[in-house]
Amino acid sequence: MKTLLCFELRKILARRTALFSLAVLLLLSLALSLSTLQSMYAFDGQGREGSGLEAVKIDRELASRYGGVLTDESVSRMLENFRPQYDLHGMNAKYLYQNAVQSSVFARFADLDGNWNGLSVRDVFGAEEIKAGYVNGLLNTGSNLAKLFLALAFVLMFLLAPVFAGEYGGVDGIILSSRYGRTKCAAAKVLAALITVLLVWLLLSGLNLIFAFAVYGTEGLDCSILFAPVEFTEGFIPYNMRCGTLLGWQLLLGLSGALCAAGMALLFSSLCRSSLAAFAISAALYIMPVLLPVSEQSPLYRLLLLLPVYEAQYISLLSAPALNGGLPYALCAVSVSLPLALLLACFAHRIFSARQVS
Repeated sequence: MKTLLCFELRKILARRTALFSLAVLLLLSLALSLSTLQSMYAFDGQGREGSGLEAVKIDRELASRYGGVLTDESVSRMLENFRPQYDLHGMNAKYLYQNAVQSSVFARFADLDGNWNGLSVRDVFGAEEIKAGYVNGLLNTGSNLAKLFLALAFVLMFLLAPVFAGEYGGVDGIILSSRYGRTKCAAAKVLAALITVLLVWLLLSGLNLIFAFAVYGTEGLDCSILFAPVEFTEGFIPYNMRCGTLLGWQLLLGLSGALCAAGMALLFSSLCRSSLAAFAISAALYIMPVLLPVSEQSPLYRLLLLLPVYEAQYISLLSAPALNGGLPYALCAVSVSLPLALLLACFAHRIFSARQVS
């Protein structure tokens, strides 16, 4: 079985098209990380400014200065130190960006001119204890992972579409008439496909996290995502969630969604005689839910959120109303996707094994 498994892994990963698609995925990951870093800008309000690594350094220093449990006193100090010293010419101070700390506090506690809007920390966040800190870099990493996990699903469907369909040119007759063709060989194909998903997910996630921790540090993992610069959609999540917890959910959702996409590819690979047809059908069904005209107020929307494409786009799942007990609705998606992925893989195994050959 070990020999068969290694053979099937080589068939999936050693093809030129497979190596090319993986290289494109990793280059996309690197390009997103570097472009995100390069686009960062920070001004400390006292004449020091910079972009890229210098901006990260400024933001981290300001976060350490103003970080900790958010209080009315710390909010007042931030507003006072970052109050605009020039005419905004009608621009809403909420959208003024000098640095991550200033953007975070202005988005919630400033009026049009950058003065205090009269709201307290309790008014904005309720009784929750909010820990402020440098989450800018880690949230940007999360935004990049959302794009990458979407691309990952298509790459995996492309890699796995030939697993069964690639044998239907005549090789299936040899495999299925052999001693272990309908048992060990078919099982090795399914197992190799699932291992491929895990390996590629680990590689993609690991490289992004290593880059994030090396450049942005790890101190933001324990800070709340609710006190973040205005541009981050994480503000729609109705939980006082730590940044590390958010990344953990995102990685889990990315894996379960990738496994479900792989299960779809295996199923249609066993049904179609063409690898291209298997990939096209899998990809179309994967992306179709986001194209349907279903509003967020519709009861059907919560069912659509359970589909794998929404696991890559984690904000929609984590923004949905919580389950009883306060658990994120994302738990339902994981609970559906993992069994579904195994079920689809088992169906693919059975369809291929039951195929009649002449």
